[in-house]
Amino acid sequence: MRTLSIDIGGTGLKALVLGPDGTPLTERVRVETPRPATPDAILAALSPLIAPLGDFDRVSVGFPGVVVDGVTQTAPNLHKKWNHFELANVLGKTLGKPVRVLNDAGVQGYGVIEGNGVEMLLCLGTGLGCALYLDGNYVPNLELAHHPFGNGETYEDYVGAKALEHIGKKKWNKRVQKVIEQVLPIWNPRKLYLGGGNAKHLKIELPENVVVTSNMAGLLGGIALWHDAKPAKLAAVKSAKAAV
Repeated sequence: MRTLSIDIGGTGLKALVLGPDGTPLTERVRVETPRPATPDAILAALSPLIAPLGDFDRVSVGFPGVVVDGVTQTAPNLHKKWNHFELANVLGKTLGKPVRVLNDAGVQGYGVIEGNGVEMLLCLGTGLGCALYLDGNYVPNLELAHHPFGNGETYEDYVGAKALEHIGKKKWNKRVQKVIEQVLPIWNPRKLYLGGGNAKHLKIELPENVVVTSNMAGLLGGIALWHDAKPAKLAAVKSAKAAV
């Protein structure tokens, strides 16, 4: 099975094809995220992006917002038309392949976690992605980015791309350090991963259990969306309960 893995970001759309074991079979391709970043604009941009990648059997998508059963509920860094958009269904019909969609930080975390204890990922990109795992199981749609951090700002206001551009890398690094100091004693992860396109700007000394990951994880983690049949199992359980 060849898995087309797509990462929809606030600044870029990326894709590659993974083999059955998650090994990349193609080079990563990327284009700028169109503006305004409506569903129609992004879906139109995906077609030429993935055309050079060849055949695939199924599709995994990382999306920057809350996703429930393949439906995007929010997209704070894209466009309000993504609210309650049936992305998995629409993209599946367009490509003629089965599609699974997960929050982009959730996908990225799947590309790096070890599956042991509590693990957490913060994605330093256009906004601030966040994903939490317990023994390899993803806790969906934890939107830490929009939680108040202080002085009327959210976490995303404090360390998002706009903040980096406004205050510069040196002050931004200090802010990221403060976020780490805030997060660690609250969530107490065995390991905290820092990913996203802006993680490359980090110059601070990190605690022993905090590591910087490759931004490629946002695509490599796509294989994990197909590692089990939980959706089918849940459907079977619901049918059984309904029959009773």
